[in-house]
Amino acid sequence: MGNVFKFKKFEVNQTGCAMKINTDGVLLGAIAEQANAKQILDIGTGTGVIAMMLAQRFPGAQIEAVEIDEQAAMTAGANFKSSSFAANCRAHHGDIATYQSGIKYDLVVSNPPYFVNDLKNQEHRKGIARHAGSQFFESMLLRVADLLDKSGSFWYILPVKQAESMIQMASDFGLSPSLIIRLHSDDSKPEFRWIVCLDYTGNKTTHQNLYIYKTEGVYTDAYRQLLKDFFLAF
Repeated sequence: MGNVFKFKKFEVNQTGCAMKINTDGVLLGAIAEQANAKQILDIGTGTGVIAMMLAQRFPGAQIEAVEIDEQAAMTAGANFKSSSFAANCRAHHGDIATYQSGIKYDLVVSNPPYFVNDLKNQEHRKGIARHAGSQFFESMLLRVADLLDKSGSFWYILPVKQAESMIQMASDFGLSPSLIIRLHSDDSKPEFRWIVCLDYTGNKTTHQNLYIYKTEGVYTDAYRQLLKDFFLAF
């Protein structure tokens, strides 16, 4: 029972997934936007929660969810099949570096591992889910640039340093940030994550701040508004 996370319109069984549902993932699933998105790609889907949040938000879209960990990919696939989004979401076990698709995606999202060249976690599978080698981000951007429609957008969430590094690397592929959302625990804390939207428009970057708590244990109205269609508590 403790491995099942219940949302308003679906449930997520986290059994066998090294990385559980977290704030990063649900915020990305609630925020990532693309007008009239019909083809969506979720890189590193884990439990499948982001894919199902997007399926709820984009009811006409087809969503492909790629996951390198076989057990997590199986869990995500099972979550999709037991949900009302079974016809819209498909899980694929494999590495995004070798993932092939005959279509271009309107929206690509990723909540990727982010401890680049950091001490590897002793638990191997959790290490894969949380750690990234130095070539990981460049390899992912290479595939994103190939798979993303020229009018589409790529959204990701990362700690500030890694998010900035991704922006710098993305310029080599013609992608630039149209939006950067700085996440803060509260208005007294520095930003700890960025949600970034990269696209091919070359538009000037818009900057926003999002605060999760207004006081200890009390969520801000902005956070509640973002997740009110998903969380039972809201």
